[in-house]
Amino acid sequence: MAASAGPLQNGDHPMLSQLTPDRAKKGKIVTGEEAIRLIRDGDTLATGGFVGIGFPEGLAVELEEYYLKTGKPKNLTLIYAAGQGDGVSKGLNHLGHEGLVAKVIGGHWGLVPKLQKLSFENKIKAYNLPQGVISHMYRDIAAKKPRTITTVGLGTFVDPRNDGGKLNEITTEDIVELVNFDGNEYLAYKTLPVQIAFLRGTTADTDGNVTMEKEALTLESLAIATAAKNSGGFVIVQVERVAQRGALNARQVKIPGVMVDCVVVSAPEHHWQTFHEIYNPSFSSEIKIPMQSIAPMALTDRKIISRRAAFELQPNSVVNLGIGMPEGIAGVANEEQIIDYITLTAEPGVIGGIPAGGLNFGAATNTDAVIDQPSQFDFYDGGGLDAAFLGMAQADEHGNLNVSKFGPKLAGAGGFINISQNAKTVAFLGSFTAGGLQTEIRDGQLNIVREGRSKKFVKHVEHVTFSGRYALQKQQPVLYITERCVFRLTEEGMNLIEIAPGIDLEKDVLAHMDFKPVIHCAPGLMDARIFQAEPMGLKDDLLALSLEERLSYNPDENIFFVNFEGYIVRSETDVRNIEKAVEKMLEPLSHKVYTIVNYDNFSIVPELVDSYTDMVKRLVDRFYTGVTRYTTSAFLRMKIGDALKKRDVSPRIFENRDEAQKALKSE
Repeated sequence: MAASAGPLQNGDHPMLSQLTPDRAKKGKIVTGEEAIRLIRDGDTLATGGFVGIGFPEGLAVELEEYYLKTGKPKNLTLIYAAGQGDGVSKGLNHLGHEGLVAKVIGGHWGLVPKLQKLSFENKIKAYNLPQGVISHMYRDIAAKKPRTITTVGLGTFVDPRNDGGKLNEITTEDIVELVNFDGNEYLAYKTLPVQIAFLRGTTADTDGNVTMEKEALTLESLAIATAAKNSGGFVIVQVERVAQRGALNARQVKIPGVMVDCVVVSAPEHHWQTFHEIYNPSFSSEIKIPMQSIAPMALTDRKIISRRAAFELQPNSVVNLGIGMPEGIAGVANEEQIIDYITLTAEPGVIGGIPAGGLNFGAATNTDAVIDQPSQFDFYDGGGLDAAFLGMAQADEHGNLNVSKFGPKLAGAGGFINISQNAKTVAFLGSFTAGGLQTEIRDGQLNIVREGRSKKFVKHVEHVTFSGRYALQKQQPVLYITERCVFRLTEEGMNLIEIAPGIDLEKDVLAHMDFKPVIHCAPGLMDARIFQAEPMGLKDDLLALSLEERLSYNPDENIFFVNFEGYIVRSETDVRNIEKAVEKMLEPLSHKVYTIVNYDNFSIVPELVDSYTDMVKRLVDRFYTGVTRYTTSAFLRMKIGDALKKRDVSPRIFENRDEAQKALKSE
């Protein structure tokens, strides 16, 4: 897949081998045009950046101007991991000229409409691969490995059994293969040499050592530089300023000079920190901002969805928030004063703090750490995320999701596939319909003022960016959260589990779906606090007793006590976690125990009652000599009692602990 005639050694190029005495004194510092003249027809160009962060805008402008002036270089292959653009004219849109590029392998296309147009018109060969895969490919290219092998992409449009990542008719070469190791399926992504790297830093010395002290991210800069250098290519770095040789702190150097061929000092207008901010010191971790300075969100659809999603947060969890709708969860977590109890992350390398949104997406304030993007995807792909909250554009009856392609509109997957497939739990967030949806909240009730023009729950999605079938195979818990209802993915299909107060099931939900969801019983109501103006008090919920703290065993009396006061069972994961926690405590014992369960203020979503009581029966059969329960809720006594009775489990539920304990001792 090499795009040029062969590796070009640095000494072979006249721009580097015939330096004037004055240029030699300046070391590797060259003009933008001098750097661009290193690029040959057919070269493969790799660019760093995330939206506008770390993107070498000055180099892209120089390349565009040089091409328009000279008609060279031609027929480049462009490879990039994250979306790099503003959705209009900046970033990789500068390369959107017919003839300048011949092939594009990109992780996200939504911000580069000029490249999208070339792809749609079959004027370039075009691929969309997962962002994390491409960021890892750079390291594999550097190590001269022929493939990047991973499970990421199985079951999606990237899988060669589907489209193999191809985006148009003229793209026919297969660059993704299905392989098998130890009885398990993997995808093998073909690597290719990189002849030119476009990167960005803050400061370079005359030897080419580059630091990034004012950059919001470090991204995959080192991996790209190493890939280009080991491919016999050239590394060109845009910087804001130049320092004297030996003046930089070695620990701050992110790209060593031995890998850098050219340094170009950018014009200030082409070196903004993001495509929205000239410079924000909190993005580069130079200052921390007061959390109370962040204004609460207005009570709109977005806040309703973000609030419902926030109920899925768990203390001490590591979380990824996607771009768009999920960004609101950070604001809700801050308003509810729980931001310190979770760790928010973003795929380009941010760990901790509050991720920014819009054209600042990828940056964050008050971060704990900023690591390289390939390392972040190592963490993600290996299961480091406890939960992911991602956008939802289109879903179907099988739980598949499409966020990547809609007719001629090409968004691309970005990091969505890596994140959604490998997080321990995932929730997809989006409005129920699209295009002009208008709602209002009155007296705690949600009202649909004007319905959206487009349905988002369709029979079959156009592009499978998330595979419901693959998630079920992995037993991954999946939720789909909208402003008016919530679905859970099950083996039977999309299970409707909650609706908002004020919403009519037939008129406002089922009438706007192209398939009928699974409905085992009347859906429960979304928590009423979501639809009130004041904070929800989520901190109290989040900091409630852990499962382990709710279980205790008295060996003298051989009594096992389960304190479920105030506990909420919202998902199958909660049911499994209860069973695992009880097993962990009681399996080491060599005998069965007497058990008392406190169900005061306990709640469970209706469709989980059967699953929960099945689990209870298993525990009774394995571990309990006798069991009594108590709660002040007559409704809960009846609901749980009836379910237990159907399973031939003693349905005795008392009103208080004394009665339950007396009944247990009388056995």
